[in-house]
Amino acid sequence: MSNLVKWDPFAELSSLQKQFFGDDFLSSFKGVNIPTTDVYTKNNQMIVEAHLPNFEQKDVNIQVDSNALIVSAERHEKEEDKGKKYVVRESSSSFYRRVALPERANTDKIEAHLDDGVLKVSVPLTPLPEPKKIEVRSKKK
Repeated sequence: MSNLVKWDPFAELSSLQKQFFGDDFLSSFKGVNIPTTDVYTKNNQMIVEAHLPNFEQKDVNIQVDSNALIVSAERHEKEEDKGKKYVVRESSSSFYRRVALPERANTDKIEAHLDDGVLKVSVPLTPLPEPKKIEVRSKKK
């Protein structure tokens, strides 16, 4: 009874993947940097930090629309070199994030700074009201 072979249901799927996409079908995504975005609250402010290396202030656009903060950035590079075989070499990078704003966000006082490739957007939040204390009494008959 040593002729039994354990069946692997994913073996066929794996061989199809290799057939259509090659041995390493994720290789085209290796080395691609996806900018990170951190959203947190600190000292009655909501902070949105986006890591945007190689972007400049002119590349970044920040808007408030439908109670959301929209951060986008787009960068284009164009190089012309007559000494090389190509005439024009172009590359571009883009970034887009939409972050929902809380109801207590003060959109009139939003500030943004881009330093060393890190965009920091500060959204002031109005303080939460103190909870109303309800006195508990006993019902006397």
